[in-house]
Amino acid sequence: MMLLLACLLFVAAALGAPLFAVIAGVAMLGFQSMDTPLAVMGIELYRIVDTPILLALPLFTFAGYLLGESRTSARLVRLTQSMIGWMPGGLAIVAFLTCAFFTAFTGASGVTIVALGALLYPALKQAGYQERFSLGLVTTSGSLGLLLPPSLPLILYAVIAQQLPDGSGITIQDIFKAGLLPALVMVLFLSLYGFWETRKHPVPLKKFNGAEVKAALWEAKWEIPLPIVVLGGIYGGFFAVSEAAAVTALYVIIVECFVYREISLRKLPEIMRDSMIMVGAVLLILGVSLALTNWLIEAEVPTRLFEFLKTHIDSRFTFLLLLNLFLLVLGCLLDIFSALVIMIPLLLPVAVGFGVDPVHLGIVFLANMQIGYCTPPVGMNLFMASYRFNKPITELYWATLPFIAVLFAAVLVITYVPWLSLVFLGR
Repeated sequence: MMLLLACLLFVAAALGAPLFAVIAGVAMLGFQSMDTPLAVMGIELYRIVDTPILLALPLFTFAGYLLGESRTSARLVRLTQSMIGWMPGGLAIVAFLTCAFFTAFTGASGVTIVALGALLYPALKQAGYQERFSLGLVTTSGSLGLLLPPSLPLILYAVIAQQLPDGSGITIQDIFKAGLLPALVMVLFLSLYGFWETRKHPVPLKKFNGAEVKAALWEAKWEIPLPIVVLGGIYGGFFAVSEAAAVTALYVIIVECFVYREISLRKLPEIMRDSMIMVGAVLLILGVSLALTNWLIEAEVPTRLFEFLKTHIDSRFTFLLLLNLFLLVLGCLLDIFSALVIMIPLLLPVAVGFGVDPVHLGIVFLANMQIGYCTPPVGMNLFMASYRFNKPITELYWATLPFIAVLFAAVLVITYVPWLSLVFLGR
């Protein structure tokens, strides 16, 4: 009977059943096989309510959706271009920095491509960059910033890890600190590639204009304090993470609705509804995944997986390399939220067994998933960019390959130099 039910679950998943239903079904089968009353499912679903950090998820998401609906992207592009657009490869660096900042707050690479693509792609072509380079840049930059606070995947990793014995000591502040240098490494690698591309295919340079810098700073004067509000508030001891999220959401509402007046009060409920639909889907998946995690721990699945891998892999170096390759494939098949809730309960105990710090694992996981967004054949960014710019998907495959190679090199540095993730934690 159990085998039949397992087969039915597999067929349902293959036919496109909702992910939360499949995860819940697997958890229920697992508990049933151990003669555990299924009432435990309700207890596990309720356990998510006792996680205070979850208050930050809907608030940061709502703030990100508001920014995506406003002209923040245009102001950020103007600001960064006025400050560094005069450098060789300056416009490419502008694109990387702007996308990283924007994705950190919106948490969705598709939003970044839609919001910034219309600005950056024509600007890059007009500046003299080759079309393939411009396409690849905008497509891959759409996921930059997932390692920068207050990125939702960072928060979600901390929430999931806290439910596991090996990650119980992880805090959201630790994850926020750990992502800073690795994110900068990825931006730096891409910027160096952009600089090299302009040396190979020179483009005309614009002169530095102090008046334009002042004008751009004045125009973006309300966006500039945002990182200070989030990071300064948290690490200065003024706010808890959930309080920083509330302050951020309130600040963005005031700025966009009453200062800039780019979002009407009539439209506010619609934006709130759209953002909460996304949050609701994530929380539902997270709730049932906690039940699945509990069953995995009781059934000692991570322990058995570690013992199996230990018989075939004898070093942390090899484990990390195989982990990178596995996550690249996973990243182009699953969205980042689903990948987190499904894989972290399995991977975290195994990684700790190989001597990998749980915080470092989170950064490595998210860095790989960031690349997976634009990895052929089914990376989500590829389809978003194909639709947004009306280009064949195969053209985007070729356009993104050099950027993927650069990002993978950066991921290898992040993976094998854990100091980058742990230096601000004093480890």
